[in-house]
Formats: sequence, structure tokens, C-alpha cells
Amino acid sequence: MNRIKLFLVSLLAALTGLWLLADTLAPQPFTYFSFRAVFVQYTGLVAIGAMSIAMLLAMRPRSVERWFGGLDKMYRLHKWLGVTALIVAVLHWWWAQGTKWMVGWGWLARPVRPRASDAQLGSVQEWLAGQRGLAESVGEWAFYAAAVLLVLALVRRFPYHLFAKTHVWLAAAYLVLAYHSLALAKFEYWMQPVGWALAALLLGGSAAAMIALTGRIGARRKVPGTIEAVAHFPGVDVLETRIALAPGWSGHAAGQFAFVLSDRREGAHPYTIASAWNPADPRITFITKGLGDHTRRLRELLKPGLPVTVEGPYGCFDFEDGLPRQIWIGAGIGITPFIARMKQLAGSSARPVIDLFHPTAVYEQAAIDKLAADAQAAGVRLHVLVDAKDGRLDGQRLRKAIPDWSSGSVWFCGPPRFGQALRADLVAHGLPPGRFHQELFQMR
Repeated sequence: MNRIKLFLVSLLAALTGLWLLADTLAPQPFTYFSFRAVFVQYTGLVAIGAMSIAMLLAMRPRSVERWFGGLDKMYRLHKWLGVTALIVAVLHWWWAQGTKWMVGWGWLARPVRPRASDAQLGSVQEWLAGQRGLAESVGEWAFYAAAVLLVLALVRRFPYHLFAKTHVWLAAAYLVLAYHSLALAKFEYWMQPVGWALAALLLGGSAAAMIALTGRIGARRKVPGTIEAVAHFPGVDVLETRIALAPGWSGHAAGQFAFVLSDRREGAHPYTIASAWNPADPRITFITKGLGDHTRRLRELLKPGLPVTVEGPYGCFDFEDGLPRQIWIGAGIGITPFIARMKQLAGSSARPVIDLFHPTAVYEQAAIDKLAADAQAAGVRLHVLVDAKDGRLDGQRLRKAIPDWSSGSVWFCGPPRFGQALRADLVAHGLPPGRFHQELFQMR
């Protein structure tokens, strides 16, 4: 089980365990309405708990990035926390709102519940009780808004620039849902561990939401820059952009990525860094491929002299495993982190034995010549595989080309399904799972 799954399962188990210390899913007497009361509390806790952690991960905290294996892995967890929150919140909403509808339709008879007198309530409890009606009303509408925004985030065809803008609105919905949770959680919970955990989640999530709404995510890691040069390789529809950075960049390792803002209407996009870092020459290079509407427009948008903002670096795809043999696979534009690493290794004697496979659907001599020159300078053996001429790369072909493949590690960047297939094949033939490193370069 990888760390993303482990964390998600552990979080759900921890929230469930804390809640079971304070309540039960088998109330006595067991009736529809007695079960509804506890199930709504339980699902509300799980939904807001998952959403709170998702909000915190959206801050791109570098303190936990190494444990998760990179920001790309953290965003994968962020996505699945959002999916979990959506599913559980739908259950929460149905048992809360659907029951009211069924009572209105005459399908259920609402039991008469005794109401505590104000004299029996403390001042805080009395205030929370007074918020119940408002909290239920605004919480319902915030749920509808959050559900729509979460579904849009999962629709791949929804344009990235619209996704980036609308996704921030989830922070506002979260604040309303935090108020909803604060007002409607059982008062008895606040004197128990489940209440303390809920309070911490609401405080952390609310702070993260305010940072998101004020546009301060990653503010301390943003550095202004100016585009110095742009080179276009039309055969592969690839753009190489060199940026001069202002003071403040912390430096980066080969294989990391950064968010680049060149058009405020579009928002910042993540790109893998394609250059080694030299503090004496504070420049950074990105290689982008025309895969979508935005990247296809970059050739017209990016010109020398254009000011940009670079945020980062992020990621743990850094080739640091201490093994004497490495196999790199850069499929298509996935070649970018390997270019940066080769530039870093050029002239270095302390390096592992490396074979680089570059499967590509298109071939441009100028781009391949540059790649070959970088490989030669770094002492890397290059294998260029053009799909139409050479066929596709698979585990069998890789093992045949490199007899000692199992003694090293594999670093893959490219289409996710291609990487998953290679990983499954190599692991099935004896590669330890921890030696297959794959960049999950999908931010939504």
C-alpha cells in the first residue's frame, strides 16, 4: 500500500475511531430516527475532516512533501480526499435533507423530541443551539456549491484556467461548511478527543481557506523573472523557454518542477524544470509541449522581455537513491526532468551507470541532436525509440536491452498508464516496488 492510500485509510480510521469513543452507530432504542441522528453526525465529521486536510494540502506545505514523495503525490491525495468528502457529504445530505422530504411526503412520522430549556443550557451551548436553523440553511447551499465545484474539478475537459479560478471558490464554501459543522456537532463532542480533533481540523482548514481566498498560496516561494529566450521545435511542437530570475530563488534539484505565471487570466501552470541550478547564473529553463489550448498558445504569448512569476521548486523526483545503476524512461515531453539531470551530471565523475530510453511518436533531428549531446556530456547511454519505426517500449524489451536491470532503479516520466504498465511488468519480474519512481504530473 503506497503512502497516499495509507494516509487516506489512516485518516478515515482515526476519525471513525475517535467518533466511536464518543458515540455509536447502534443507538438504543434503535429506530430510523435514532440511527439518522448519529449517522448524520458521523458522516458530517468524516466529510469536513477530509475536506479540512484537502484544504491544508492545497497550501503546498513543503514540510510534509518529502514524506509523501512530492507535491504531485500530495495533489493526488488532495484529489481523493475531495472525492471522499463528496461521497460522504452526499450521504450526509441525503439522510439529513431526504428525511425531511420523506416526512413532508407522509412517508415517515417525525417523533416528538423533548426540548431542553434555556436554564439547562450553558451560554456557549445556548448560542450554538440558536445557530442551528441558520447553520442548516447555509450549510445546505454550501454543499450544493461545493458539490458542483468538486465535480467540475474532476471533469478533464473543463478548461484549466476556469478550473483554477472556480476551484478557489471551494475555500469560501469550506468556511460556510466549517460554521455548519461547528454549530451542529453534538455539544458533548467538544469535551472529548473527537471534538478536540474536529476543532483542530476546522481551525487549520479555515486558516488555509483564508490564505487561498487572499491569493497567498506559495507566496514565500514566488520569484519574479524575465523571459530571455524562446526556441521552438516545430517537428515535435515543443517550446524551450529560458528565464532570468530575480534574487530569492532557493535553488532546485534536477527533476523538480515549478508553477509559472505568464498570463494572469490563465493562472499559473506547473512545468518541469529542464535546467540544472547554478547560483552564479540564476537562470531557469522550461520545456513545454503543445498538448492543450494554453500550451499551444505559448508560442505566441511568450516573448523575450515578458515578465513572469515562478513559484517553487516542488517535487521529489530527484534521482537520489544511492544505487550504482539507474534506468530512465522519458516518454514524449516526459524527457524534461532527465535533460535537467544530464546537465547537472555533465562533467561529474561520481555518477551511476545510466541508460535513458526516450520513446516518442514524432522525431525532429534538431531536438534529438541536443538530447544526444546532453547524454554524451553526462555519460548516459541514450536509446531513442520512434514508435512508427522502432515499435513501443515494454518490460520485455527493456530487460533484453539491459541484462543487469534488476540491480538498479527505474525513473519514469510520461503517460501515467504507460508507467503503470511498465511498473507492473518489472515488479512482476522481481524489481522491488520501491525502486520504480514515477512522476504523477497531474495537478487535478
